[in-house]
Order: sequence, then structure tokens, then C-alpha cells
Amino acid sequence: MPLQLYDTYSRQKRDFHPADPSRVTMYLCGPTVYSYAHIGNARPAVVFDVLYRVLRQTYGADHVAYARNITDVDDKINAAAKEGGVSISVIAEKFAKIYREDTAALNVLKPDFEPTATGHMKEMIALVQRLIETGNAYEAEGHVLFDVTSFDGYGELSNRKLKDMIAGARVEVASYKHNPADFVLWKPADDNDPGWKSPWGRGRPGWHLECSAMIEAVLGTRIDIHAGGQDLVFPHHENERAQSMCSHDGKRLANYWLHNGFLDFDSEKMSKSLGNVKLIHELLEEWPGEVLRFALLSAHYRAPLDWTRSLLEQAKTTLDRYYGTLRRLSDVKAAKASAPANFMAALHDDLNTPQALAKLSTLATQANKAEKPEEQARAKGEMLAIGKLLGLFEEDPETWFKTDKGLGDKDLDAAAIDALVAARVQARADKDWGEADRIRDVLSEMDIVIEDKAEGSIWRRG
Repeated sequence: MPLQLYDTYSRQKRDFHPADPSRVTMYLCGPTVYSYAHIGNARPAVVFDVLYRVLRQTYGADHVAYARNITDVDDKINAAAKEGGVSISVIAEKFAKIYREDTAALNVLKPDFEPTATGHMKEMIALVQRLIETGNAYEAEGHVLFDVTSFDGYGELSNRKLKDMIAGARVEVASYKHNPADFVLWKPADDNDPGWKSPWGRGRPGWHLECSAMIEAVLGTRIDIHAGGQDLVFPHHENERAQSMCSHDGKRLANYWLHNGFLDFDSEKMSKSLGNVKLIHELLEEWPGEVLRFALLSAHYRAPLDWTRSLLEQAKTTLDRYYGTLRRLSDVKAAKASAPANFMAALHDDLNTPQALAKLSTLATQANKAEKPEEQARAKGEMLAIGKLLGLFEEDPETWFKTDKGLGDKDLDAAAIDALVAARVQARADKDWGEADRIRDVLSEMDIVIEDKAEGSIWRRG
């Protein structure tokens, strides 16, 4: 089955065909490094890491060029630097390092390129100059703005009409704008803020401009895949697309636009204003990184994901089962095997990780039931091949079970207990007695009593 990806621009799934199979290009909008990243920021890093792994397997690691940028100049970074009495580079370097460490703990591979905004000022200034020369941008009161009416395709990515955007503008519009929807390419900076010399005075780039310049610098003027969160479709990606196309004679910026869905917290949108943000840094103190990764992959990447404690508990229990299988097969040399065809078919269907994880569950059951050495070797090899694509099973099984993170000393809700009991029933059916006993012990520590009856296992609090 060919790799199919849902393209936001065409609003349909399309077979993936890179412009140049010898250099497949993908760009993901990375973090603005002014503070700790929250778990919602980790979703695109994780799901598009899976796509990166699939592309590397399909085309070869040396033939995939993946860039994820660092936004290291921004109003929020400026504010944090002023509050701390330090330069913006101190803030940006600190939190960029933490972001790399946090995502590495989630088994996210390093991108091939990690461009920074401050490292590409010359390219940004050159891009602004080109847009002025083509008549798509204008200077006004120290600002340079993009004229949205100069680009007929403006609004096509987000499926919005320009006249409606202008009519619906509810904020006070700057007097120097020709149109309310015009956006800033370059803005002035006073002596108290970071700035760079330019033909329009000391200033700094607009956020949208940064990504266009970084993409061109490290990947080229046209790329295969541009990815990011759903919240970036408008205005960020819409504006990127407009300025890049206008600066390159209408050449498309990306052949495929991919966007992941929002992450909610207990059915409520996760946001700092609501005070319900869960930081990756803090979650890693309580849970293994693979648990967070598994939870993020448990829903289709384009669908919303409700982030709950129950989700993490179920993810931990499921991973315990798989690691239990690998521990039981520790003396078996894994066969050189590829991921099963039905698993690959799920991933090739627009990264359908829930279906792919279902195939993994079936394989784990088969591995537990396998008795012949060759069957065990093949099953173990296929499990590890799946893990390589999903970014799982990177711990030694014995080390995994020695961790004090996750379950064990936590109060479980009924749904999580049900999940544990179901996992124990499955382990018993697979004759994985060690895993069944481990789950029973976990529940026993929390005063949960299991009763095995002919009609099934039931539980009660002791």
C-alpha cells in the first residue's frame, strides 16, 4: 500500500510522491523557547517523528532531510529576558536545551536540521527585499508589511475568503496598514529590545517570515511536507505560504500540508490561561517517556486527544504487557524481520497509529503463545521492528520493570483498574504468568482484590 497522507490544502488523503526520492524534505514548526514546553507541544514532535521514521525506512535514512526549527526571538522571550535581567540568548539556549532533553526522553529522533531564527537574519532581510521588489510588500512607519490583496491565493490553505477576513476584523487596525489583514514582515525595535540592522532601520522579523526563510535556507524553495499543529493553519502557515510563493514566482512552498489535532485536558482545551497546562518536564518526573509517547500515539494524529491520568495508566499497563513479552523472550535471538504488512498498511494509511497499535497487540499475543523457537524468534523480531518505527521498546525489559515511575504507588480510578484487570486476563490467556502476577501485585499494593471466577475476573476495593 502506498503511503497516503491527509493534505490540509486539498482537504483529502493523497498518495505521497516526493518531488525527488533521493532527497525527501520535511519541515516541522518547532518551539518558541521562552519557557518549559507542555505536553501539547510534544504531540507534533512525536507524531511527525513517526512519519520521519517511516520516510527513512521507505527512502533510506540518507535520502530524508528533516528540519525542525527553534524560534529564539519573540516577544515572550524578550519579556522573560527582561524579567531575568539576561540576554535573550540565555533564555533561548536554556529552554532549547530543555526541549531537546524532554523530546529525547520521549524517544524523538534528532532532526537533520535545527535552524534558529537568529541564525538566519540575512536570509530574512533578503526575503523581505524580494517581496518589496515584487510589489507584494510595502514599508510604513518603520514596518514592512505583506499586502494580502497582492496574492490571489491568500486564504486557500485555511479555506477562508479574504473579504470575510477583512470584514470580520474586530481588533483596532494599525493606521499604517493598507488592509486589516496585512501582516508584519519586519518590525522596528527600540534600544531596549533585541534588533538587527536592516534597510528599514533597526528591527526584527515577524514570526511568519522566520519559517519561510529557514525553510529556504536548509531545505530549498519547495519542500515535500510542511507539518505543524492545527492551530498553525491560520494565520502562520497561511502567511508562510503567501510570502514564500510570492517571492518565488508562484512556486508552491509545500506539496503536502499536515496538521495534528489539539490536545485537551480532561475534555477541556489545554491552555495557560485556564491553568491546566501539563509540562513535559514535570510529567517525566512521574512517568517513563515511552508512556507519554504511547499515550500521544493512542489516538489518530488529526483527532483531538483527551489527556487524562487514566490514559497514562492504561498506556503504562499496555507497555508493561509488551515489555513482559520481551522479557519472557529475552533468551530468544530475534529474527531479522520487518514490521508485518498489516501494521505497515495502518501506518501508510495517514499514520493510523491506533490501528497500528492494535496490530502490535495482536502480535504480542501471538508471541506469548508461540512455542516453537522459530516462531518466537520471528515474533520478537517483528515486535522490535514495530518498536523501531513507533519509537518504542528502547529500554531493556529488566530495566523497564525496575523503574519507580508510573503505576505502583498511585491511586487508580475505576477505568484504569478495569484496564489493569483486562491486561491481567489477557496475560493469563497468553500464559504469561509472570506478567499476570506482576499486575496482581500492583493492584494488591493499592488494596484492590481480584477474584477469578468461571465467568471472568472481578475486582473490589479491600
